[in-house]
Amino acid sequence: MKPASPRSSRPPVVVVTGPTASGKSALALRLARHFDGEIVNADSMQVFRYMDIGTAKPSPADRALVPHHLFDVVDPDEVYSAGRYAQDARAAAARIHERGRVVFLTGGTGLYIRAFLEGLVETGAADRILRERLEAEQKRAAAEGDPARLHRRLAEFDPDAADRIHPNDVRRTVRALEILQQSGRPASSVQASHAFTDRPFRVLHLALDPGREALAFRIDRRCDAMIEAGLLREVRALRERGYGPELRPMQAIGYRHIQPVVDGSDTLVNALAAMKVDTRRFARRQRTWLRAVPEAIWLDPSDPDAVVAEVERFLEPRASTASAARDGAAPDSKRASRA
Repeated sequence: MKPASPRSSRPPVVVVTGPTASGKSALALRLARHFDGEIVNADSMQVFRYMDIGTAKPSPADRALVPHHLFDVVDPDEVYSAGRYAQDARAAAARIHERGRVVFLTGGTGLYIRAFLEGLVETGAADRILRERLEAEQKRAAAEGDPARLHRRLAEFDPDAADRIHPNDVRRTVRALEILQQSGRPASSVQASHAFTDRPFRVLHLALDPGREALAFRIDRRCDAMIEAGLLREVRALRERGYGPELRPMQAIGYRHIQPVVDGSDTLVNALAAMKVDTRRFARRQRTWLRAVPEAIWLDPSDPDAVVAEVERFLEPRASTASAARDGAAPDSKRASRA
């Protein structure tokens, strides 16, 4: 008997990603229903309970149409790392594959997607005391007018990591220093030795892009819809549950903008305007991240038939057989170009 080919030996995963408001959830739902699949969340905010409107979670009605996994996993005051996510998401994927179904990994958190697909660098357990000390030092340095102090320290001991991390990116700077102190090795060296080679899946990486103008319109419309759906009420309810504005999830886009309204120090009109601006900026950062993914196939979400055809080719012969039985013919579509 011939050994299984790489194509058949690794279970398939279809990634549906893109900037915020690009239509990922709706398209993933359509694909999961069409190809007998299940959706695994890859959004770092949608793992939190009680945070539904501001994170744009799929509605209960949509979640009832196909199985959804890794939504509402932890409370907002719990720490949920990319490492824990990778373990949970891979366990969910294994169960889906055991059922003979397709995994649709859906969301816009690039680190979560990468952790799921390629694994994470082993740096030991997070040292909360060390991290808090570094974060406190950073705050003191900023208050003293020297916000780049920790970044200069990183540049001294790990110039390669410092070159890749912007001086204003405090979180990554602190993490690189944490790795350095924990392992005694530069973060760049640890990451290079790992090389993200833990790749157990055969992957189709779809990136949705409706275009800048259309995306800006979608973002504005979504922000308006969140306010109309009761984002202010949701933030008030979270505060009443004891989840304060200092928590990291409560500092996310939308939630941090509504906090001053809850406290009576700003208006909803001002909060909505700032929320739209910051969401557009966040979408630009997401696009930048995705442009660095060489295997990403960029598609227009307004042409779902082309997306279906792309997935059908990826899943052949399984998909083509199922589609022929359902529709009588496979869709005719020009293959999308890679970014």
